Amino acid sequence: MKKILGILAGAMVVTAMISSCNLGPDIKKEPNTPEKEQQLLDEYLNKLITEGHDIDTTDLGVYYVLIEAGDSIVEYPQTGDTLDVGYSGYLIDGSLFDYSDLYSNDGKYKFVLGDNQLIEGWNDGMKKISKGSTVQLIIPSEFAYGSAGTSGGQIPPYSTVIFVVKMFDIRPPATN
Repeated sequence: MKKILGILAGAMVVTAMISSCNLGPDIKKEPNTPEKEQQLLDEYLNKLITEGHDIDTTDLGVYYVLIEAGDSIVEYPQTGDTLDVGYSGYLIDGSLFDYSDLYSNDGKYKFVLGDNQLIEGWNDGMKKISKGSTVQLIIPSEFAYGSAGTSGGQIPPYSTVIFVVKMFDIRPPATN
């Protein structure tokens, strides 16, 4: 129960962080361009820095912010590991587009790290989340859904996506 309350509290903090960056309905009226995406991303990152958050970057170019440290033994996932995560996915304006509760009753999304069906930025960012940690991943469109966005327009072209991820478990291939 404590874990669930901790996750909910963390999600509320991150939702507040994202919502405070809501840039209004005008964003949705004009199509995104690479320049507009970069401007919104810069504004979002600057706001996080101003609020005192430390932002790191993967070698690929995915930004991440540690929200809650995990277990004292730091274990990071490797390609081929099976991961159990809880997550919420947002556009940079704070609009929720996906969350792990859609895929299971326990709110855990299970997948193999490196699976080609997942976006490049997701796989890259997962390697920076230790067991028990909660991290915000900020993934520019070039590592997410690119210039096409998603079919149906849920994620427009040139949209940075933000995932708040809680790492529940990391299982090496031999124990999957």
